[in-house]
Amino acid sequence: MHVCCGVCAAGVANVLLAEGCRVTGYFYNPNIYPEDEYRRRLDAAKEAARQCGYSIIEGPYEPELWNAAVADLEEEPEGGKRCLACYRLRLERTFSFMQEQGAQLFTSTLSVSPHKSAADINSIGREIGAEAFMARDFKKKDGFKHAMEYSKQWGLYRQNYCGCRYSLKQAGERLDVNKK
Repeated sequence: MHVCCGVCAAGVANVLLAEGCRVTGYFYNPNIYPEDEYRRRLDAAKEAARQCGYSIIEGPYEPELWNAAVADLEEEPEGGKRCLACYRLRLERTFSFMQEQGAQLFTSTLSVSPHKSAADINSIGREIGAEAFMARDFKKKDGFKHAMEYSKQWGLYRQNYCGCRYSLKQAGERLDVNKK
């Protein structure tokens, strides 16, 4: 299971575990900026894994690879082509990790977020892994609500932006507008 953060991992892992899946989390997020934010999200993901009872493995932190993947997409809006390139990079790496581990299936916590298109994530996942990708919309059946409940109960760090420097800038602009 690709893990983007502890909050999303908590919701998705509990669904998969309840379905009888054996879950291994893979934290691969070269998009997260700055590095101290990356560390906060990794720590929260590790705590979610501990609370849920599955193992989690940290992939390499490769912001330069992410920068190359989204080059020339700086002006794209949140949810646009830059995000699709970001999803693709993370799902490709998760698929490779899955193969290295000898797992049969992979999925991502990304689709639990109300700010992300499950259709886009699932389409990319299927392109990469065909039938090995568990195409799901984890926000259904109050998935995000449950993820938030777990995060509050366990005291997980909850971020206020997607993760990349562009979404951080947009979050800052939203905060500035709301202060006026």
